[in-house]
Amino acid sequence: MRANVEHSPGDSTTGLILREPLATDQAQAEAAQVELAADDFNFLLRGPDQTWEQWLDRVELDRAGVDLAPGRVPATMLFAVVDDEIVGRVHIRHELTEALLEEGGHLGYGVRPDHRRRGHATRMLAQGLDVVRGLGVERALVTCDDDNPGSIRTIERCGGVLEDKRSREGGTLTRRYWIDLT
Repeated sequence: MRANVEHSPGDSTTGLILREPLATDQAQAEAAQVELAADDFNFLLRGPDQTWEQWLDRVELDRAGVDLAPGRVPATMLFAVVDDEIVGRVHIRHELTEALLEEGGHLGYGVRPDHRRRGHATRMLAQGLDVVRGLGVERALVTCDDDNPGSIRTIERCGGVLEDKRSREGGTLTRRYWIDLT
């Protein structure tokens, strides 16, 4: 049985909290998956043939670091919720591989299109960084595409210091930011 574990104290001005996915989240989460697919963003990080229950089980196993696929690290999936509505998600990697050091970092986040430009991304990243800090990480890596001004502003608002920009396949640049958590 899954526990409804709230991972952040939330934001009293907006009521935004980060929490684990629940069985009752399926419809909203799948809608978010479709909405963000237009941005080439995989909201759920869900396998194509996974049922919702299988996905929830995988989320739990990933958090515990059990039966991870090669190249995967323990990770925590949290939904950002305001007034019982999923507005986004944060995916926290508990450690970095060489690949995550290049692109991906300690956490990734996404906000549903209808909920953008309301400060949710900044609150989600700030609360996600609190979770990363709780894992004992002293410096968090957060990356974003060089052509994503919204994420650039969000990361910099949360204390991100640009280390560099790295080219990816196809010529896209990835910005790599470090955030001090001490």
